[in-house]
Amino acid sequence: MAAEPPVAGLAGFSGSDGPDGPDGPTGLPGVSGLSGLADERVDHRFKALPPDADGLTVGDLAAERRNLFTGGFTTPVLALSAGSVEHNLALLETYAQRHGLAFAPHGKTSMSPQLFARQLEHGAWGITAAVPHQARVYRAFGIQRIFLANELVDAVALRWLAGELDADPDFRFICYVDSVRGVELMDEALSAAGASRPVDVVVELGAGEGARTGARTEADCVAVADAAAAAGTLRLVGVAGYEGEVPDADGERVRNWLRRLVALAADFDAAGRFAAAGAGERIVISAGGSAWFDAVADVFAEIPELSAPVLKLLRSGAYVSHDDGHYRHLTPFNRVPEEGALQPAFRLWAQVVSRPSAGQAFLNAGKRDAAYDLDLPQAQVVRSGRDGSVREATGIEITGLSDQHAWVRTDEGAELEVGDWVGMGLSHPCTSFDKWQLIPLVETDGTVTDYIRTFF
Repeated sequence: MAAEPPVAGLAGFSGSDGPDGPDGPTGLPGVSGLSGLADERVDHRFKALPPDADGLTVGDLAAERRNLFTGGFTTPVLALSAGSVEHNLALLETYAQRHGLAFAPHGKTSMSPQLFARQLEHGAWGITAAVPHQARVYRAFGIQRIFLANELVDAVALRWLAGELDADPDFRFICYVDSVRGVELMDEALSAAGASRPVDVVVELGAGEGARTGARTEADCVAVADAAAAAGTLRLVGVAGYEGEVPDADGERVRNWLRRLVALAADFDAAGRFAAAGAGERIVISAGGSAWFDAVADVFAEIPELSAPVLKLLRSGAYVSHDDGHYRHLTPFNRVPEEGALQPAFRLWAQVVSRPSAGQAFLNAGKRDAAYDLDLPQAQVVRSGRDGSVREATGIEITGLSDQHAWVRTDEGAELEVGDWVGMGLSHPCTSFDKWQLIPLVETDGTVTDYIRTFF
């Protein structure tokens, strides 16, 4: 891992009030209940943790500040760099502020309330979700603003949502609508639940024919908006979409689609469709994954004056850990290096358990431990099993994964023997976090300062 300063642990702190983004007043509650995570007992449920730590609380184990390599951890073990996480949080906070964007990072990436707390402390407006389970996790830890980037038509989930909204007048929830039928199902379920507060919705504009979700044409969007306006249980507050699904995406195509989204918002506003404008609130225009947020910033800077202020809501999520593959190549910071650079924060450590030939070796980490849906892990460094010295993984390549083995090809003369630890970079944060319930947070020298809990 790159050199980094010692950083205070991310776990164990209570959710504190922090500054909002561009959306308004300060003092938005952060995340609650984090102290309970530190009180959880360490046992066999959490892979790679030291067997002799069984029975300790997570907080007690963190306070021991064990070393990842000599402190009793078993392999494979996933480590998260404390310094890189902090760097990435600060960078996106600065980027959003510089471009006048509010920020609701997608929580599906980490599903970690501890990281949500840090994102909120770094100016996030709220947290984005994709499915009801994620929203339930957020609410269990007191998240007060949730943007659900999907149409929500599950009657059971809508009944739960109605109860949450009714019980907490400060809870703000926004979700997509992209079909007249979806609006009908939402209205039926919310009416049956006796919802007293309407659910805020944004019409999702699809990114193009053959893309993922979203109404395909402006006329389709109008029909969905009219249906939402006629439903007493819903309140139309804006428009949204996901530019990452634009077919054959490049800078020009993505910006053209984003301009369609902005024009749709302007047309809806001119026609008096936004309930939020009449209520003196903000009109929501939202987009922005992790690959094109520079285009979002450019086009959202062109949003014309509407009848109410606009909440320009970015939703990128992968930035918190970044990666050594997919997002390293796709990040907009490659196009705007003057704005900074994200740092990969994950390293998966596994041990050589077999060296059957001069050109082949096997590690004890596989599909159960490493992201593999986009790219294979990359061997980066080797830590000697004899003396603990660390060297570059020269001539060593991961060529495949079985359930619990990594297949390794070695060049002639490559230094690698049974017992060595291999540190690997990963590709795709979303499918790295979800394989680990408790992830050591590590300083440069290997000191584990805390443990990040995930809820997938």
